[in-house]
Amino acid sequence: METLKVGVLGATGAVGQRFIEALAEHPWFELSSLAASERSAGKTYAIAANWRLASALPGEIGSQVVVPIKPEEVDADIVFSALPADIARDVEPAFARAGVMVASNASAFRQEPDVPLMIPEVNADHLGLLEVQRDSRKWDGAIVTNPNCSVIMLAVSLKPLVQFGIKDVKVATMQAVSGAGYDGISSMAILDNVIPHIGGEEEKVEREAQKLLGTFDGSSIVDASFEVSASCHRVPVLDGHTEAVWITLADNPTPEDVRDAFLNFDPGLDLPTEPDQVIIVHDDPDRPQPRLDRDRGDGMSVSVGRIREGIRYITMGHNTVRGAAGASVLNAELMLSRGLL
Repeated sequence: METLKVGVLGATGAVGQRFIEALAEHPWFELSSLAASERSAGKTYAIAANWRLASALPGEIGSQVVVPIKPEEVDADIVFSALPADIARDVEPAFARAGVMVASNASAFRQEPDVPLMIPEVNADHLGLLEVQRDSRKWDGAIVTNPNCSVIMLAVSLKPLVQFGIKDVKVATMQAVSGAGYDGISSMAILDNVIPHIGGEEEKVEREAQKLLGTFDGSSIVDASFEVSASCHRVPVLDGHTEAVWITLADNPTPEDVRDAFLNFDPGLDLPTEPDQVIIVHDDPDRPQPRLDRDRGDGMSVSVGRIREGIRYITMGHNTVRGAAGASVLNAELMLSRGLL
């Protein structure tokens, strides 16, 4: 397969750096452009980025010169957006109008009715919205988004349970500090503490889960009919969001039935970033744990455990890999594999 040129928008931020890691040696993509704010443009990436592991900067990435976030400055067939939502609202359509595919981690367009909100293992058929989007907006390019980092772990764990008839979902999240960005929360605020509210997060979890598990009818997404209720909290963990899930299922499966459904979940997409095991089942009642399990499947596996009567269980995954950069890269791989790039 011929490689495609790709760029990263917001390359110097926390998620942008995860994109660099995922793309530096990717078999299908050539990392050709690193774009960031005017403050960083013109500098080499090594100088512009507060690289999270300075000694591990991939390949010759550090010597690349950062360019402004403008379509005419970025040499790429597809761009991965790690931009803040307010900036993405203006920038991402400019790239789509210029004929570039945008794989976005930003929240700006997730709820637009003609924009796919994607997890390849959950709703690959929602890519049918791309034709709708291009027709309605008269773009040569397009925007595809991945969900909020907490929603990804929840939705992946829910997908194998759809067969039992989901009636109601309740989830309490324990979210890592990296989800707030490099400067998002001070150590004095989070050490020896739990923050009981994350602004806007609960609404994202509730709305996005229904769209992800909804049905594409050929022209739009019909949201899933079940209710989702979320309570989201920040905890003093570096990486890895943990979630406690309570779910009502119409068919009243046993915990063993649910465990088997998790174990047998195999989307079979055969994509470079897709892990061998999308869902890892833990029988140890003390698992999953972020420190022990967030890097499973190179950070792309979702762990589940403590499956109990009710049905209740714990799910956990790496929020900046599976929940952010890795999710966008996986979306791009799916599009390329289906001839959409």
